Amino acid sequence: MKLQTISLSTATATAFIVLSFLMAASALPVPQLTLAPRAHDGSFQSTNWSGYAVTGSSSSVSIARGSWTVPAIQGSCPSTNQYSSFWVGIDGFNSGTVEQTGTDSDCQNGAPTYYAWFEFYPHPSFLINGMTITPGDSITAQASFSGRSFTVTITDTTTGVSFSTSAKVHSAQRSSAEWIAEAPSSSGGILPLADFGTVSFSSCTATVNGATGTIGSFGSSVQQITMVSSSGAVKAQPSSLSGSGDGFSVTWKSAGP
Repeated sequence: MKLQTISLSTATATAFIVLSFLMAASALPVPQLTLAPRAHDGSFQSTNWSGYAVTGSSSSVSIARGSWTVPAIQGSCPSTNQYSSFWVGIDGFNSGTVEQTGTDSDCQNGAPTYYAWFEFYPHPSFLINGMTITPGDSITAQASFSGRSFTVTITDTTTGVSFSTSAKVHSAQRSSAEWIAEAPSSSGGILPLADFGTVSFSSCTATVNGATGTIGSFGSSVQQITMVSSSGAVKAQPSSLSGSGDGFSVTWKSAGP
């Protein structure tokens, strides 16, 4: 997600529902929301991201994959809409594109709202309306690059439904892999972060320069990112990596923005 306005146009993406065979599903634009590169606020802070990134040289990252459990909105939704996005992707830490797919746990019109989406920023984001997302669902996602195209795949392993689509992204650097909880943006800037409690990521791996490993295996290339408000107050705090180096959690602290 990025801090700039994008025009959303009606489109259809090719989707694949994995049951015992492949079926078609459609995707619709996500109204008003933008998922974008990290908005910097200090070396390891961001006003819209919290989680982990593995950085590399240009054209070094080919795969990012990971899993998480869809967190439930905590307490009652306020009258003001709030949003929280959870995703796996390539690029955006120090570059201007992001290739990503994930889920949202939002407060919209006073009610908890859950859905899946994908985005090849700066192209618009799209809802995956063939997937019904419920708190507690186990999600596995991957972003990959092969040939000249990126492919994002997201699977609700609780329901067995999966979606995959590909696109070319001009100027993509392939210089980072990410596992992120995000406060998405609109034309007015970063939106209030919905209280998702804690989200847990697991089985997080990346392929960089042809070598595949857990987040922790990449040593000094690992970046831990804390989400802060413009005044410096913490909005979402990542934990340390698990002992196996492939998992962590992010805990909501404040709505911001």
